[in-house]
Amino acid sequence: MRPFLRVNFNALIFLVLLQGAAVVMFCNWYYQLSPCDSPPVDRKVHVLLLSSWRSGSSFLGQVFSQHPSVFYLMEPAWHAWSTMRTSGAHTLRMAVRDLMRSVFQCDFSVMDSYMPKNRKTSSFFMWYQSRALCSPPVCSVTPFGQISSAKECQKECHGLDFEKVTNSCQIYSHVVLKETRFFELESLYPLFQDPNLDLRIVHLIRDPRAVYRSREESALSFKMDNAIVLEHRAAPGAEEQFQVMKKICQSHTQINETATQDPPPFLKGRYKLVRYEDVTRFPLQEVSDIYDFVGLKMTKEMEDWIVKMTHGRGKGNLNNAFEVISRNAAQVSQAWRTRVPHNKVKRIQEVCKEAMSMLHYKAVNSEEEQKKLDMDLYMPEGPKGFAWASGKIRSH
Repeated sequence: MRPFLRVNFNALIFLVLLQGAAVVMFCNWYYQLSPCDSPPVDRKVHVLLLSSWRSGSSFLGQVFSQHPSVFYLMEPAWHAWSTMRTSGAHTLRMAVRDLMRSVFQCDFSVMDSYMPKNRKTSSFFMWYQSRALCSPPVCSVTPFGQISSAKECQKECHGLDFEKVTNSCQIYSHVVLKETRFFELESLYPLFQDPNLDLRIVHLIRDPRAVYRSREESALSFKMDNAIVLEHRAAPGAEEQFQVMKKICQSHTQINETATQDPPPFLKGRYKLVRYEDVTRFPLQEVSDIYDFVGLKMTKEMEDWIVKMTHGRGKGNLNNAFEVISRNAAQVSQAWRTRVPHNKVKRIQEVCKEAMSMLHYKAVNSEEEQKKLDMDLYMPEGPKGFAWASGKIRSH
């Protein structure tokens, strides 16, 4: 009986060692897809990068997308708006909310309503802006942990099996969606209360005068969105842009007030306001704060990329208006001061007066002030700065 027991015991030891080796091999494979410090898959963090068009959200989206722990999609709500373009923003907000709930949970069957049956990974709007869709298990052009190239991705990763999107989404610790098509927070309340989601809002804003300049230069690109924002109410000529800007500014004010002035319990600690101008001036500090808020760690590769993208020599032009390229970000944020006529600046300051005051953007009272670039319009008044939603005092 004893030899039999000894054989079984030895066999048991062998099986335990074999199982341990298998676990090590699996972890080594998994590491290639997900960093060591990622939380378990069932503890995903869901981040909504909430902004408006031409507010620097493409760049901040890439700050998330290029991080090795993030599965990122750029404006999935575009599919709902473009499919139901005869509706208004108020009507579409629930369809957008439900679409995003499904995508946050890596359930892409929701796209049945918005994409053709023979859809591919490249059927997503601006799909090549997602490093995850340019990396394994979707595509091998961008090895894990490396910065992706949108041009290389477009060339090498077009038209792949749509099911790979689900496979990719499931292996990351963070799912981040950038969206410009929400104008209030109330419709998102069910997402905050969903026990399957750990939702954080990063609310990116930008000086309305700079937003107006950028929108005006790319006006034809926003015809569909403008109509939906204005609920298909006709606006004469140039007035359309001012009316859209009024709606955008009102929404920023409303969202910030909802999240910071006696918010419901499920919103507390889950909202962060970010000014684009602060990101351009202090990129590493601001991005580190954002990463801390959503539970990401800064990497050396991301530090180098952020510095490169915000300290370039270019100012951008119409040909690359929707690309994330290396630019002098601080100069770009000031470009409106020399390019927008003062009468238009005055009008924007009128329609966005409340938002500018709340978000600490100083008005200019003359063309001379507008073009006096050493006059700081973005620093908070007072020596101690002002309090953001987190309760921390910000001063630089």
